[in-house]
Amino acid sequence: MANAVKLHVKKGDTVLVLSGKDKGKQGKIVEALPKKAKVVVEGVNKVKRHTKPSQANPQGGIITKEAPLASSKVMLVCPVCKQATRIKKTEVAGAFVRTCKKCGEVIDK
Repeated sequence: MANAVKLHVKKGDTVLVLSGKDKGKQGKIVEALPKKAKVVVEGVNKVKRHTKPSQANPQGGIITKEAPLASSKVMLVCPVCKQATRIKKTEVAGAFVRTCKKCGEVIDK
């Protein structure tokens, strides 16, 4: 994918995982990768990597870290009503903001 995809979530959002081995888990987005249409969620999709010793990690060995997850597999959790929800764009003071479809509250200020 050469072109970046517009993601419905961004870094710092709390999301619910919809499918896969971590279905039902919630976590905060640590990193958004729009060029790959993926997100990295804290505590979700953990994988083990065998690493050689290096300056940063002189011990080496097996490390556990979060792998990227397709952005379509996560759904935003509204900070106000605490439910997984879709978003809609509404215009407030000349700028478009994300709004919760369930409670109608503005998600980002």
